[in-house]
Amino acid sequence: MEFRHLRCFTVLAEELHFGRAAQRLAMTQPPLSLAIQQLEADVGARLFERNSRGVALTAAGQAFRPRALALLQQAALAAREARDVGQGLAGQLQIGFAGTVLYWGLPQVLRDFSVAHPRLRLALRELSSSEQLVELVHDRLDLGFVHTTRVPTGFSQIRVSSQPFMACLPASHPLAGEPVLALTQLRGEAFAVVMRAVSPDYHDRILAACADAGFEPALAFELRHWLSVVSVIAQGLGVGLVPAALQQAGLPGVVFVPLAQALAPYDTHCLWRSGREAAALGAFLAVVRARSRSAHRRAVNTAAGADPVGHGFIRSGAYWLP
Repeated sequence: MEFRHLRCFTVLAEELHFGRAAQRLAMTQPPLSLAIQQLEADVGARLFERNSRGVALTAAGQAFRPRALALLQQAALAAREARDVGQGLAGQLQIGFAGTVLYWGLPQVLRDFSVAHPRLRLALRELSSSEQLVELVHDRLDLGFVHTTRVPTGFSQIRVSSQPFMACLPASHPLAGEPVLALTQLRGEAFAVVMRAVSPDYHDRILAACADAGFEPALAFELRHWLSVVSVIAQGLGVGLVPAALQQAGLPGVVFVPLAQALAPYDTHCLWRSGREAAALGAFLAVVRARSRSAHRRAVNTAAGADPVGHGFIRSGAYWLP
């Protein structure tokens, strides 16, 4: 059974006249008659009565008509969906993200993308950077937002954010009112940090910064999420060095103080497998790039008035980079 036969059948069932049906189908009557005969042979029943008074549907034809229309509609829908997926207008993307990206940029990217591409679905999974790399390598993610420079070969990346580390202290801490802190002032404090297994780059970076300042931090808490680090500090159980964007979490009981000696920044990269920029992924990357350029321009315009110690950070959060 061929779809062209179904098309001939549905038009003839509507017109009940071979001449008019053939005209609508842009064909002559003989091939139309042949198509109907072939369809009846496939179905195994007569679908039309032909006599001197004209053409009429048989009982079998009346039963077959709604099914034939449904098949044609499903075929048209399948073709449109395939076309839209091919053009990047429909489909689904699997996206990984580390928790801190919720406090800079990612919500805006998702809103911009949903407005521009309402038929493209996004499935988001919160994973550590290490976990995302595993999922990306095994093609279980299309794209990830990671905080690591340990990128495997065969992947492309965009650095979308760069933000400073800040000292995070309980609001009741004696140093909480300082405008700027030297790292040496945190000597002897209990530290809360992210686990090395979760974020090896930044775990090691914090320990190295303390070592450069002449002390080894007492690691009282090693946690899976940056937000957990801030929560522990809010309870007065320690201090920490955290990305500036965590100010946006709005947790009470903590203060964020700039460091006199800036650490290397906390960078975020958008990462995907090279050579697999399918239409949907390309559409998402276009929104990421557009948001990065826009936010970076705003950051540059306000940096001069928001930089009390010359470190180039924005109090409200992070830079997005082009």
